[in-house]
Amino acid sequence: MRPTLQLVLIISAGLFSIGLLAALSRRHAIFILIGIEMMLAAANINFVAFWRFAPPPQPPTGVMVAIFAIAIAAAEAAVGLSLVIAVYRHYRTTGVDQLDQLKG
Repeated sequence: MRPTLQLVLIISAGLFSIGLLAALSRRHAIFILIGIEMMLAAANINFVAFWRFAPPPQPPTGVMVAIFAIAIAAAEAAVGLSLVIAVYRHYRTTGVDQLDQLKG
């Protein structure tokens, strides 16, 4: 069975939905970051799928955008995890409900 664009988009939509559910329903910052990473992975799957199923003389723009998004996601994960570690050292919790004392 060869994968079709419709099948890849359904898988990507499922992954995005799971990531959105994880980001919105969790109380810990680590799980929220994991949900955001899952949503970014679903977007990357869409970029590569639309590039793959486009007419043949296409430049690899979908792959280049996906690689750029992976690099941005890695930087976002590093900054996000460092913020979570800094907040944990100060408040001794990663629960986002207890972080209402932050001022900005």
